[in-house]
Amino acid sequence: MRHRVAHRKLGRFSEHRIALLRNQAKDLLRHERISTTVAKAKELRPFVERLITVAKRGIAEGADTTRALNARRLVARDLSDRVIVSKLFTSIAPRFADRAGGYTRVLRSGRRQGDDAPLAQIELVGSEYSPETESADATEVAAAAASKGVGGRLRRAARRIRGGSGEEPASQSGSVESSKSAKKD
Repeated sequence: MRHRVAHRKLGRFSEHRIALLRNQAKDLLRHERISTTVAKAKELRPFVERLITVAKRGIAEGADTTRALNARRLVARDLSDRVIVSKLFTSIAPRFADRAGGYTRVLRSGRRQGDDAPLAQIELVGSEYSPETESADATEVAAAAASKGVGGRLRRAARRIRGGSGEEPASQSGSVESSKSAKKD
């Protein structure tokens, strides 16, 4: 019987399971949305919500109190990245200051191709999908990928070897190449 057995084992030893939850919590707080299996998402939800609640209590007391310092230490015990801890205390916890709980949302997103495991996206409430921002990000990524081809990297490396900075804007790099071809003629 499973009386009073609270959590899933996720097929891992205790230390590995705790490390998995800490890593996924860091990624969730960094990106505000991650994709994982349904079982892991259901285990991650109370772990992250507890961290957000501790951070909320810490900022409610004020930044200069010992209770706020203790809250930071409790959160830093589970999140080893100081940047994420500061993001939690400066932007995420104040966002949920008037919310009593339920800071995360689990959305089922189909099944994995290889082993047919049920997948889910877990996200912080308030960081919903916005197609406008997604399309803007996609165009920026496509532009960056086009400017950072193999040829571009080779030209920048050659400029660095010759003594230039190597990081010239695209408008200047075309004029540099045209002036080089004019010198050869």
